[in-house]
Amino acid sequence: MTTLNRRTVLAAGAAMAGAAARSDQAMAQGAVKTVFTVAPITIPIAGQSEVFPVRRIYCIGRNYAAHAIERGSDPTREPPFFFQKPTDAIQNVPVGKVADHPYPSLTKNYHHEVELVAALKSGGTDIPPDKALDHVFGYALGLDMTRRDLQNEMSGMKKPWEIGKSFDHAAVLGPIHPVWKTGHFTKGAISLAVNGTVRQDANLDKMIWNVAEQISKLSEAFELKAGDIIYSGTPENVGPVVKGDVLLCKLEGLPDMSIRIV
Repeated sequence: MTTLNRRTVLAAGAAMAGAAARSDQAMAQGAVKTVFTVAPITIPIAGQSEVFPVRRIYCIGRNYAAHAIERGSDPTREPPFFFQKPTDAIQNVPVGKVADHPYPSLTKNYHHEVELVAALKSGGTDIPPDKALDHVFGYALGLDMTRRDLQNEMSGMKKPWEIGKSFDHAAVLGPIHPVWKTGHFTKGAISLAVNGTVRQDANLDKMIWNVAEQISKLSEAFELKAGDIIYSGTPENVGPVVKGDVLLCKLEGLPDMSIRIV
């Protein structure tokens, strides 16, 4: 029978400690292996080689009074409410291009919703409105595409209506423009035309809850972080599109964005 002396025990303990330290170091250096690779979701930044990594997509519902009325709500009494889309619903649209946008499955009533999108560089909880814009990295022009018939059906049955909002390519947007170039968007014309005919035409100052208030309200319910983007709501006159339609989105202060339904 082998007798373990004190030196042997100490040597074995040191070896085990060294192995554990090497394991911890490997994990700290990102050496943990995953069973498969998931591509990161990013948005181009105008004029930069770097890209914006997306953490979460938040959307505010019925944030223009006229749109709230057309959706059957009373904008004078309704507090802000939010929903989310999956990050991989993003479709990036380059400036100056008309991007093909696939008509989704299951729907026969596919709607456009043009919106200002705010991208955050930092976050927190219970952010006061007067500090909220400090967390904005930049802005983009976006489309919250909606399978309206599915949304209405789920809403009518008092069921969650993610199926109407959260699907592939449902979060269309142009590149992000850093706030140091554009300033903050509190007003400015926003519009959408289908095949050259203007359908949505409003001004950002008609939002019930401005971007700062949206960030503040969201931070009461969630801890906001860098990489979060916020679709800030759409004006009235949302409507259906069909295959072959070309949508042209405009927002004063940002380049136009255009897609073709295919």
